Amino acid sequence: MKSIEDISRLLSSVSIGLARLKGMNETAPLASEGFSLQFDEWDWEVGVGIYGLLRHAETSGDRELIASIADWYDWQIGRGLPPRQVNSSSPMLALSILIDHVNRPDWEALVQDWADWLVNDLAKTEDGGFQHVVKERMNDGELWDDTLFMTCLFLAQAGKRFERKDWIDEAVYQFLVHTRYLADPVTGLWYHGWNFNGRHNFAKAFWGRGNSWITVAIPELFGLVGDAIAPSDARFLTCVLQSQVRALSGLQHDNGMFSTLLDDKDSPLETSATAGIAYGILRGIEEGILPESTRAVADKAYDAVVERIGEDGIVLEVSDGTPMGHDLDFYRKLPNVPAPYGQALVILLLVETLSGLQPKDEGKQKKVANA
Repeated sequence: MKSIEDISRLLSSVSIGLARLKGMNETAPLASEGFSLQFDEWDWEVGVGIYGLLRHAETSGDRELIASIADWYDWQIGRGLPPRQVNSSSPMLALSILIDHVNRPDWEALVQDWADWLVNDLAKTEDGGFQHVVKERMNDGELWDDTLFMTCLFLAQAGKRFERKDWIDEAVYQFLVHTRYLADPVTGLWYHGWNFNGRHNFAKAFWGRGNSWITVAIPELFGLVGDAIAPSDARFLTCVLQSQVRALSGLQHDNGMFSTLLDDKDSPLETSATAGIAYGILRGIEEGILPESTRAVADKAYDAVVERIGEDGIVLEVSDGTPMGHDLDFYRKLPNVPAPYGQALVILLLVETLSGLQPKDEGKQKKVANA
């Protein structure tokens, strides 16, 4: 039986675990008696982490936590940001929401400039897809399933914040073009990547965390800018999500977990994917784009995730950052590490579960779309 007290305790523990991370696979004592983020690099790992933390702060009304997040951004921006690419765009999502809580015109200007850069200057693939450029390589002609969370949620939120419908439309278009090349019409699952240079899906890996980015990103897009999505596009994305979740429900282990390779149950269990899938399902139900019957998958995954939170608040069995694999063994051999995105996806799941235990306004209930 879930209780508000138990979930609140877990949220505090996992949030402190996030504060202890100085880098990937690098933990340290807390910096001070107060809550202070120590993660040293501005990149996707911490971008996902801070988004989870900010959602927690907003839901709980914790102004001190919001101030701590703002302190981290002030530190990072003040010392100079790294070159712009897909992964370094990830921290912009939380910043585009944080500017509603702090009076920083310079941060507002940064959000607008970065969103404009994504639309006009980020390298594009055939069909105008966001090429998955990262700090290590250009990944010429490549679409990855990570990209939608790392760039397009930010772009949509910035479009809403600054009344730029063209930015929202571009974000939605990216969901459509990525679906065309990454979603498998047979299973409903998503491949990790697509390469226009050779026209193939690399190892044809149904990577667990990669799929979870989609399970999370589609409901988040609806939550951020749902009213601005064209009805035909909303219907299409609803069908895409429902198809994926139907497939996922048949691939869950008896203990509630999902594997690193979803269709290979002998591949390692992976907590960040499990938490992301559970969170995405709950958000999909809340947004009215998944049926209530899918909650059983999320509840089973929740129990499994909670069992993998260490006494120090570090989430266990989280696989390392994952570049594109060219064979399936690459995914099977990924090591586990303490990672901000693991903390974040668990925080998001806990926040959403806690929200479900609290009274809701009847007027906020939404009707599941037909698909």
